[in-house]
Amino acid sequence: MITEFEEGFLLGILTGEGHFGGDGKQPQVTLRMHTKHEKLFRWLIEKFPESKLYGPYNHSGRSYYQWMARGQVLKNQIMPLLLKHISGLDTHTQERINQMIEKYKIV
Repeated sequence: MITEFEEGFLLGILTGEGHFGGDGKQPQVTLRMHTKHEKLFRWLIEKFPESKLYGPYNHSGRSYYQWMARGQVLKNQIMPLLLKHISGLDTHTQERINQMIEKYKIV
């Protein structure tokens, strides 16, 4: 369970830094950011324990974590949150979410 503030915080992070897509077989929401944001990633795992955190990775001088929500956590927790607030998101983010929904036949 997350608070209204946490919903807004998550939506802001996903709008600015998130990716809405999939691997060709299943939909996923992905967030990749520098390792200096580790506390944020630990919060995501605490709030969404069925999601996955990968890393830290080090490539070409860049250090980052990657968080992924797919499967049941995407279907039961993240998508309802996105759909609840989709009308308040910017057009670009709305389009990316709707493309993911259409491509993977979710919702």
